[in-house]
Amino acid sequence: MAIAKRAEAFSCPISYYSRTEKADLKYKYYPSVVELASNCHILIVACPLTEETRHIINREVIDALGPKGVLINIGRGPHVDEPELVSALVEGRLGGAGLDVFEHEPYVPEELFGLENVVLTPHVGSGTVETRKEMADLVLGNLEAQFLNKPLITPVV
Repeated sequence: MAIAKRAEAFSCPISYYSRTEKADLKYKYYPSVVELASNCHILIVACPLTEETRHIINREVIDALGPKGVLINIGRGPHVDEPELVSALVEGRLGGAGLDVFEHEPYVPEELFGLENVVLTPHVGSGTVETRKEMADLVLGNLEAQFLNKPLITPVV
């Protein structure tokens, strides 16, 4: 919903796939990911990783999105069948991709680095104010423990 709200500000048409249609949403619902991909230009993957969503983006979905379509994966790497994604990008069956997660992190397929139609970023999902504050507090706690000769909170073994 947060992504849809932001996209609305740019007058983007919003549609979605879910296991069930949400009665309170004004967005267009599609009963399958393939149908959604066939009817959009940009497909954003942002869902929990479950056995049901593993490889939810497969060859059929990628081909439905097509040579002018763009896939954005900000969920989890295994949502996308990565070898299929790479071949679709190389062959021009998919227009482009924006990825900040990968199927076998930290490994990123070498073929992606040379492609002009791909944007790769390190996973920034943890980049919240709350998470960064907790990380800073953990560093300070470890430094304090070190200088007081106490056990570290998160020792590296």
